[in-house]
Amino acid sequence: MAKVSLFVVCVVCILALASAQSATNVRATYHLYQPEQHNWDLLAVSAYCSTWDADKSLAWRSKYGWTAFCGPSGPQGQQSCGRCLRVTNTRTNAQETVRIVDQCSNGGLDLDIGPFQKLDTDGNGIAQGHLIVNYDFVDCGD
Repeated sequence: MAKVSLFVVCVVCILALASAQSATNVRATYHLYQPEQHNWDLLAVSAYCSTWDADKSLAWRSKYGWTAFCGPSGPQGQQSCGRCLRVTNTRTNAQETVRIVDQCSNGGLDLDIGPFQKLDTDGNGIAQGHLIVNYDFVDCGD
């Protein structure tokens, strides 16, 4: 019985580690989605995820800042839509939670300018045109 219990605990731990998705030292650029100016309308900004998420409530669409996702770790395409990331600026440790609404091709994140500026607490990101961040997939709490 003890061997079976130990086996079950090991399997659960392996599954938990496999589902924990994160990446470090990822390049994050900024994009001018400006959802506040577009009533948080995914169709108005031609976001990839609008196909699946445009009919979500305004409360859902406006709960977090937006990002495009093409990071090195985590689901891609439709499977990433609507998921949330906790993003940490590696220089300052500033953190923001953002929702994935789009795809990108820069190999990292393409944050809306609002969350980008909140993360860029020392101005270095705007000066260089990008931040270096870590991200973790987190529960959006929806």
